[in-house]
Amino acid sequence: MKSAVKRIGVLTSGGDAPGMNAVIRAVVRTSYSMGIECVGIKRGYHGLVTGDMNPMTPQDVNGITGRGGTILYSARSKEFMTPEGLKRAADNCRFMGIEGLVTVGGDGTFRGALELSKTGVSVVGVPATIDNDIACTDYTIGYDTACNTAIDCIDRLRDTMQSHERCSVVEVMGRKAGHLALYVGIAAGATAILVPEKKIKFEEHVIKKIRDARLNGRKHFMIIVAEGAANASEVAQRINAETGMETRVTILGHIQRGGTPLVRDRVIASRMGYTAVHVLAEGKTDKVVCFDGRDYLDMDITEALKMKKGLDEDVWDIIDAITAGA
Repeated sequence: MKSAVKRIGVLTSGGDAPGMNAVIRAVVRTSYSMGIECVGIKRGYHGLVTGDMNPMTPQDVNGITGRGGTILYSARSKEFMTPEGLKRAADNCRFMGIEGLVTVGGDGTFRGALELSKTGVSVVGVPATIDNDIACTDYTIGYDTACNTAIDCIDRLRDTMQSHERCSVVEVMGRKAGHLALYVGIAAGATAILVPEKKIKFEEHVIKKIRDARLNGRKHFMIIVAEGAANASEVAQRINAETGMETRVTILGHIQRGGTPLVRDRVIASRMGYTAVHVLAEGKTDKVVCFDGRDYLDMDITEALKMKKGLDEDVWDIIDAITAGA
């Protein structure tokens, strides 16, 4: 297949996610196999504005699939959001001969790519965020690893909670999306899960469940809170005030972003990076690579950004059933 582009760039932007390095590796090596030159852009769109970029070869990405974070770094760029910054970024693309760009990140990354495409640079996005909140794809890179990292921490925390007969309130990431909290909570066997998408009656959803479980002989409890759903300290204070239980707060924070990516994230990241290069080679632009649970497809960025990803309502029936009398 003759490629529509001779040189492409790749950047990572927004919050880092385990598996980003696997995308970079796939983009560089797929490009090489197709006779396309590849340029690595450091620090996201900031690197485009400042010209912080270098050609990459297959040797540059040896051994990075299993590394967390991103070797290209990530940064936010207020300058890129200005007309002057956007023009400088586009000029640097032209100076470096970059005809197409693979942008790895979330919604904000895709919006930046869409603006850049208006200057004549072909763009394709690869969804990578531990929140798994991009509606056009069933899965975003980093989600599985982040869930497992959180579960590992919670399992360790449970040991000490059991020893002291305490209630533990654990805050996980998720400012606007509760996918991480929901699935971590199910896997951890949480007594209650608080997410930003679902309004609850605290007395019924949390306090009553704790009281009922105590009557059934349970002596320790785990409450999972998405950071955007409630203040974890306030949740703990209320539990303590209404039940008398000693309650401790643990905020997992950015530990959820780090660590060695698991197999699922490595494989999906590699396949998405491969697909992104082929999308550019076919002459397409303004696309996002999507995974529908079986196939890897591409969707128009504008349409993708309009979509909203809610939580699976059926999951709440499962939660109510398996936490009853817990």
